Amino acid sequence: MASSVSQQAYNSAVEKLAAETGTATAAQLAMVADEILSVASLLRAQPGLRRALTDPSRAGDERAQLLRSLLAGKLAQTTVDTLTALVAGRFSKPTELLDVTERLGAEVVLRSAEKAGTLADVEDELFRFGQIVAGNPELAVTLSDPGAPTSRRVKLVEDLLKGKAQPATVRLVEVALEGFLGRSFDSSLTRLVELTAAKRDREVAYVTVARPLSDADEQALAAKLSDLYDRPVSLKIDVDPSIIGGVSVRVGSDLYDGTILRRLNAARQAFAK
Repeated sequence: MASSVSQQAYNSAVEKLAAETGTATAAQLAMVADEILSVASLLRAQPGLRRALTDPSRAGDERAQLLRSLLAGKLAQTTVDTLTALVAGRFSKPTELLDVTERLGAEVVLRSAEKAGTLADVEDELFRFGQIVAGNPELAVTLSDPGAPTSRRVKLVEDLLKGKAQPATVRLVEVALEGFLGRSFDSSLTRLVELTAAKRDREVAYVTVARPLSDADEQALAAKLSDLYDRPVSLKIDVDPSIIGGVSVRVGSDLYDGTILRRLNAARQAFAK
C-alpha cells in the first residue's frame, strides 16, 4: 500500500497527465500507458535507478531532471512530463516508486478503455481469463512462474487472447504477469478486476454457486447487494458444484457464506467435539 507521501506524488502525476491528455484519443492514451509501463519495467530491473530517483538527499527538481535526461527524446513529451512530476514527489522507500508507476500505467490503460467504451468488457474479460487460468493447472503454473522469461509468458497470453479480448484486457494481463504491485499473477488479476470496476464506480462481488443462476436471480442478487453497499455492484460468478448448494458472496473483506458445504463442515466439527 502506498504511503501518504507517495500517494501525493501519484496524485500530482495524475493531475499532470489529465491536464495534458484531456482531448486524447483511446489510441493516444494506450500509447502513453505503454510508455509508462515500459518505465515501470526499467525501474523493476534497476534497483539503483529507483534509489537514485527517490534519494531524499536530492531535491525534487534534481530527481525530476535526472529522469528527464534519461527519457527525453525517447518517449512522448506527455509521458516524460507526467513521470517527472511523479519523481519530483517524495517516497518513503524506493519500491514505492515502482508501485505508483505501475499503478499509473494501469490507470491510463483503463482510461484508454473508458475512452473506447470498452471498460465493462475489459472487467468481464479479466475475470473470465482468471477463471480459465484457475481451471487449468498447467497454464496456471506456466503463467505464474517468475523464473520463466516474461516475454515468453506474454507471447503465450497474446496467442491465447488474440481476437478474443479487448486490447486493454491483453495489456492488463501482461501487467499482471509482471506481478502488479508485488502481487502473484492471480492476485494481480483480481486487483486489476477491482480497479476496473472502481473506474466504473462499482463494487465487485465474488459469488460462488453450485449451479448457474438464472438471469432473474442474478439481477435480484445484484440489486440486493447494491442496496446493501449503496453503490452499483458487479457480480463475478463462479460455478463450483462441490459447495453442493446455497451461495457464497464476498465483497471486499465481507464474506456471506450460506453454502450447504459450510453447514456440513460446521456440523461435522460440532459432532467431533
